[in-house]
Amino acid sequence: MSKILVAYFSASGTTARLAKNIAETLGGDLFAIDPVEPYTSADLNWTNSRSRSSVEMNDKSSRVAIAGKVENMADYDTIVIGYPIWWGVAPHIINSFLESYDLAGKTVIPFATSGGSGIGNPEAYLKPSAKGATVRGGKLLRANAGKAEIESLLR
Repeated sequence: MSKILVAYFSASGTTARLAKNIAETLGGDLFAIDPVEPYTSADLNWTNSRSRSSVEMNDKSSRVAIAGKVENMADYDTIVIGYPIWWGVAPHIINSFLESYDLAGKTVIPFATSGGSGIGNPEAYLKPSAKGATVRGGKLLRANAGKAEIESLLR
């Protein structure tokens, strides 16, 4: 049986609630990917080209410092990683997280929440940051996803 880590970044709480439900449903451990400097509502204003999130997302090489670390990453076989969709992709804090660990031999399964965007191609976008891992195609999930929908992440 695979040991599962459900790691997530949540700007508004929606992804956090879903991640907790996923961890409970799949029997995984939960880890919040929090930025060292929390995002303010002004930082998240995607209509302002000078907001923090806009500046970060317009620079593909930008990375966000993360508060905290998974101390026992070697214990996990599967990392289910969640995030809200920003500019059609995962926020760069997700790349920061993946690049912080040796993921060789692990399986990374993305899931996302969105107010209207699709999930895009997280496999292609996240694979360069998850060196040595198998990155599976992700799923866009509703905040109130049911058990069957959550369990489909592992298939």
